[in-house]
Amino acid sequence: MSSTILLDVADGVATLTLNRPAALNALSFEMMGALSEATARLAHRDDLRVVVIKGAGEHFMAGGDLKDFAGQLHLSPESRIASFRATIEQDINRSVEALAGLRVPVIGRVHGACAGFGLSLALGCDMVLAADTAYFTTAYGSIALSGDGGVSWFLPRIVGRHKAFELLLMAERFDAAEALRLGVANKVVPAAELDAAVDALVGRILRGPKEAYAEMKRLLNQSPDQSLDAQLQLEAEAFARCAARPDFDEGIGAFLDKRKPKFNG
Repeated sequence: MSSTILLDVADGVATLTLNRPAALNALSFEMMGALSEATARLAHRDDLRVVVIKGAGEHFMAGGDLKDFAGQLHLSPESRIASFRATIEQDINRSVEALAGLRVPVIGRVHGACAGFGLSLALGCDMVLAADTAYFTTAYGSIALSGDGGVSWFLPRIVGRHKAFELLLMAERFDAAEALRLGVANKVVPAAELDAAVDALVGRILRGPKEAYAEMKRLLNQSPDQSLDAQLQLEAEAFARCAARPDFDEGIGAFLDKRKPKFNG
């Protein structure tokens, strides 16, 4: 795997690191392929409990690598269409779909710049913890692009369509406090406390009911495309599956015994 993406798995925790710190972790074409490879590897593992995505150095990701993009300017319009479409379909889309399809929570650890595809990637996480010094922008409109990485799917579902259109159209920077207000971030902490906050959340997930979390994620991912009656049926089926698992017995027993549950996943 390219060193632009680092993947470490230990004790059920996968840490995926965006690793071009000298370039603010800007997404190069090489990095796109490496991300697709890394997320495909995650999708084929059955020993995971949680995934953490973070950036090396002082930033999460400052969007696409414009130097790489500039290298495509000599191509004809037809060739550019073919090149960018293939890259997005084969690498970007597969990465986003792989992360969404994981049966475990995906946590975004955001600090510094979170722009362009970096913002798309964060939006696609199940939860985002951000440093108070983090800043965000869609960025695409600044270079006459429409967006990728699921930004047009995730953003309106998180902030509403009108605000999503404003954020895409204006491409203005907003800070961590605004990200929290909009729901882009779940929690904002002082930068020096970010690692501790992520570790605490990871620890809580590791102690939780793995299969119930998987059902929650599946239900939330399916719900935008379902009618109410269809979603109610999916909930009934998922609830019943959870109720048939040992963790449910442990949860009920712990409640009756007035103790903390010890889930086995």
